[in-house]
Amino acid sequence: MKRFHISVAVADLDASIDDYSARLGQLPQAVVAGKYAMWRTELLNFSIKLQPERRGQLCNLGIEDDAAQGFTSSTDCNGISWERFSALEQDLQVIMQFGVPVHPLPTEADLIRN
Repeated sequence: MKRFHISVAVADLDASIDDYSARLGQLPQAVVAGKYAMWRTELLNFSIKLQPERRGQLCNLGIEDDAAQGFTSSTDCNGISWERFSALEQDLQVIMQFGVPVHPLPTEADLIRN
């Protein structure tokens, strides 16, 4: 499976988690308190990083690809960083950069929907 990846900088992680959870219709799959959150939908891998000085700016784009070996990064002709990785490799990168994430427990609504 492949998912398009988007990462943006935010000024307030908790407010952003609430906002994007409502927009995406689900809780994040992983949260590192005060630093990072990530959602995986059927087609999208979306993450946010606490970087108040860059709030609202694109951090990077990429592709989550189950067939990817390792973690690669390159810059496109517009200066945008693109990453390619498997879900497992992204999880390892998150741990190395931000710490061990907490995986929120689903709510009753999540259990019904899924």
